[in-house]
Amino acid sequence: MSTATVSKPAGAGLALTRRQKAAVVLRLLLEDGLAPDLTGLTAHQQATLAQEMGQLKPISRDQLQAVVAEFVSELDDLGLSFPKGLNDALEKLSGHISEDVALALRREAGLTAQRSIWDILSEMEAEAIVPLIDGESAEICAVILSKIKVGKAADVLGLLPGARARRITFAISQTSGINPMLVDQIGDSLRVRIEAAPAQAFAKDPVARLGDILNSSAAATRDELLTGLDESDEGFASKVRKAIFTFAHITDRVSAKDIPAITREVDGDVLVRALAAGAEAYPQVVEFILENMSKRMADQLRDEMAEIGTVPAREGETAMTDVVMAIRKLEADGEIALIVEEA
Repeated sequence: MSTATVSKPAGAGLALTRRQKAAVVLRLLLEDGLAPDLTGLTAHQQATLAQEMGQLKPISRDQLQAVVAEFVSELDDLGLSFPKGLNDALEKLSGHISEDVALALRREAGLTAQRSIWDILSEMEAEAIVPLIDGESAEICAVILSKIKVGKAADVLGLLPGARARRITFAISQTSGINPMLVDQIGDSLRVRIEAAPAQAFAKDPVARLGDILNSSAAATRDELLTGLDESDEGFASKVRKAIFTFAHITDRVSAKDIPAITREVDGDVLVRALAAGAEAYPQVVEFILENMSKRMADQLRDEMAEIGTVPAREGETAMTDVVMAIRKLEADGEIALIVEEA
């Protein structure tokens, strides 16, 4: 935008500089509920823009219209802008092309991903993080677990031997004065190791994949398959059992304080059918849920359960699975944290 004087009526105020006009446009966008991405600007540019916005005085409607008209005119003249280099292009294409293709292109061009290594680790399965920190000192592990999401760090600690987990936990208390440059070096080292690893066909390991499948299977099918798996590979079967989370596990894996959030996530009719179906097979689970919500809501649910009576087996299984899926969704979104079973 040029710095030409904006025509204005008497008393409308002084002509605006280019920076002031940018601050006006940004303020207008924010007022309309839009959130422009300013991370592409340098730190100095971001600071200058914030300072200009803070120093602006009220402007007239005519001035505002003139600034907007000039801004729109410049956009029209611009036509279309393109990403600045391959890295920027891949960021804009994220979600539209294969991650394997994007990673191969970055490696070929000698580029690294722009996402924070800590965000990448937080999205990985806890079982995949354990080998990355195997052999590292307790202090290095403490830094890594301090930088990733709390729930993920808890999952990783739960997979470690007790003595090692305790050493890392103590080391976390010693990280307050750590040099940020050291944290960056640890992150860079992890990024190199992750990106050097061969691409995997599956995002989850076999235990997690089979656990997800059996979570959605009917109870009779699940029990039959696990019995057969016990005979074929008892060790693998044991790991799969720990990965499974069903309606029956709610009392062991869900905190009482999270029940209200779960019942809000589940459709009312589905919750009633799940509770009615589980009342006979899993009475302790049903009571656990009802006891940890408001008395008024619990009484209402008990009345509705009595009204619908016996729920067909398949319908009940589906409803209980829906409750479990809602719990899994809340866990994935970071709204709740499941209790980690002892190894």
